[in-house]
Amino acid sequence: MKVKVEKDDCISCGLCVNEVPAVYDWDDDDKAEVIVDEVPDNVEQEAKDVLESCPTDAIIEV
Repeated sequence: MKVKVEKDDCISCGLCVNEVPAVYDWDDDDKAEVIVDEVPDNVEQEAKDVLESCPTDAIIEV
């Protein structure tokens, strides 16, 4: 599974960074960013949950 954060839609709420720090972190503009090429199997379900829970739908599967 691969994911991407649409920076223009991100409101920096922190949901993804707090819930799945193995996949997301903050960039220099305080927007969430994906820090892995592919979501590790052991956090894939959490990554899917965050994707579905993002309040602005800024996270997309690619």
